[in-house]
Amino acid sequence: MSHQGNWKPLDINPDDAGVDPTPSGLAAFVSNINEISSLLIREKALVFRGFNVTEDALDPAMSLLLPNRLAYVHGNSPRSKVGSNLYTSTEYPSEFTISMHNELSYAHTWPSRLLFFAAQEPTTGGATPVVDGVTWLESLDPKIREAFAGGVRYTQNLHDGFGFGKSWQDTFETDDRNEVVTFLNDSNAKWEWQEDGTLRVTQMRPATVRHPVTDVEVWFNQADQWHPAALGDETATELGQLLSEEQLPQSVRFADGSPIPDEYIIEVRDKGLEASIDVDWRTGDLMLIDNVLVGHGRRPFTGPRRVLVAMSD
Repeated sequence: MSHQGNWKPLDINPDDAGVDPTPSGLAAFVSNINEISSLLIREKALVFRGFNVTEDALDPAMSLLLPNRLAYVHGNSPRSKVGSNLYTSTEYPSEFTISMHNELSYAHTWPSRLLFFAAQEPTTGGATPVVDGVTWLESLDPKIREAFAGGVRYTQNLHDGFGFGKSWQDTFETDDRNEVVTFLNDSNAKWEWQEDGTLRVTQMRPATVRHPVTDVEVWFNQADQWHPAALGDETATELGQLLSEEQLPQSVRFADGSPIPDEYIIEVRDKGLEASIDVDWRTGDLMLIDNVLVGHGRRPFTGPRRVLVAMSD
């Protein structure tokens, strides 16, 4: 076992950084991208507070922290694009928790880092919990880790504009089928257009990965978010009465096609949340995370919470 239990994100304020409490002060502090990159790998998550950043003044620091900002192509969560590869955080009912996950861990490629910006703090709640991926992996029962060792199979049914879940147009940010096919072929995904215009996508992915720099192994999949068991008994039952597994907007099995037991999914979800650290937001705060080393989620909230997200390779 490693000694990850005392981990928490590193808070950085203007006094720590030795700069003015302004957006330009933050940009000056993060301008040495090599130092920031090394700090991020060591600390896994950095929280910048007290720099008085506004949404209009976000771009200079964001461009330094995310040198190659990526589009949210093939993203499965509902969100709105509000700028140049800048998005709202997942638009999910405020009364629910979003469980821990690494962004796009089900995809062929994923961002190496994420930046969160609190444009508007919530009235209550709304923290972004973060979890060390090594701790999450080590917290799971060995039989679960062994069961997932062969990887997982994700299946998406992306409708043509009307239906449950996301459309393929929103998912891939295009209405050109040829662009989608090229993307999926490059991703080694299996895909099929259905007669009703739905696009079915199937992908085999690992359940864990190793960090490209530190080589630590982390839990790195979204099986619990793609499995009906994580929705709760009542919701899962209602959904099952409406749609078969093959018709669900998204579903998951082990890579060999066998079903993942409900109790495995519940443990994965609950252990991730139990091991997480809440990052509470104040308007103007930013958080940069290593998307492989750290998973993230969302706590329930009240009020007009507006947290923006961008990502980089």
